[in-house]
Amino acid sequence: MVVWILVLAGSVATPSVAAFSLYRGGLAGGLPPRRSARVAAIFGVVWAAWVGASAALAANDVYHDPDAAVPWLGIAMFGAFVAALLAARIPVLARILAASATTSRSAWPHAVRVLGVLFLIAMAEGTLPAAFALPAGLGDMAAGVGALLLARRWTSRRAIWLNVFGLADLVVAVTLGLLGGLTTHQVLTLSPSTAALSLLPLALIPTAVVPLDAALHVLSLARLRRETRSAAVPAVSS
Repeated sequence: MVVWILVLAGSVATPSVAAFSLYRGGLAGGLPPRRSARVAAIFGVVWAAWVGASAALAANDVYHDPDAAVPWLGIAMFGAFVAALLAARIPVLARILAASATTSRSAWPHAVRVLGVLFLIAMAEGTLPAAFALPAGLGDMAAGVGALLLARRWTSRRAIWLNVFGLADLVVAVTLGLLGGLTTHQVLTLSPSTAALSLLPLALIPTAVVPLDAALHVLSLARLRRETRSAAVPAVSS
């Protein structure tokens, strides 16, 4: 029950905080409050619909089918990630993401990752292996604490480190999950396997939470890179 509550909390809180950051970004970008709220609401509804759809797929064992020829969980995870990146190219969203202090607002959803303690709880219950739960859980918690600290004192250097660490944590967790039992042929001999990540409630993490977090990291790093280059040009000229 505790794992269910924490997974649902993370699946709701992450897109909700992201929607709020879009609203604030819209105001910073010069959009009227009503339009900013509309953009944030549409994003929240669309991502909530995907969370519900992914939950339905997991409930029908679409992700947990050892005989399936198609890795549906991987497709769902990668598809949601690509969709989030492509959505950032929509003109109104591109304008919001180009507004001032975008990178600091993009870090807000990562604070929810302190709920990564759920992996440690699942490990204690015997649902997930320690080889996966420890790096994934502790890494998420560290990223969440880092996001909270960054919100109090933001610098571009700290933002870069947070996004690099957070993205690396997700890559490590996804790799361990895939090798530990989410693929047709288990590469790593873990006991128990990571197959529980393809079942409810944990399936919502790789299919709905991880793609959004990863997309935010990629977009933030791209924005920070542009800001660093822009700051370097005047310095070189002077």
